[in-house]
Amino acid sequence: MILEIKVIPNAKKNVIKKDGDRYKVYLTAPAVDGKANKKLVEFLSEHFGVRKSGVFIKMGVKSRYKVVVIRG
Repeated sequence: MILEIKVIPNAKKNVIKKDGDRYKVYLTAPAVDGKANKKLVEFLSEHFGVRKSGVFIKMGVKSRYKVVVIRG
C-alpha cells in the first residue's frame, strides 16, 4: 500500500485523518532530529497492524509531505 501523507508535528495527540486522496497525520513528536519520522513509522505500524520494518518513508524524509510504503 502506498500512502500520501501530510504530517503535522507537535500535536496534542497522535491522530490519522483522511483528507481527500491523502492522509493527515497529527503527531506529538517534534520535527527535530528525525523524531517525527520515527514516531510516524511507529504510529502507522500500530494503526495498520504491521511491523515497523514494514513501514518505509519512500519520499519526503525532510518534508511535511511524504510518500509512505506499507508492506505486510
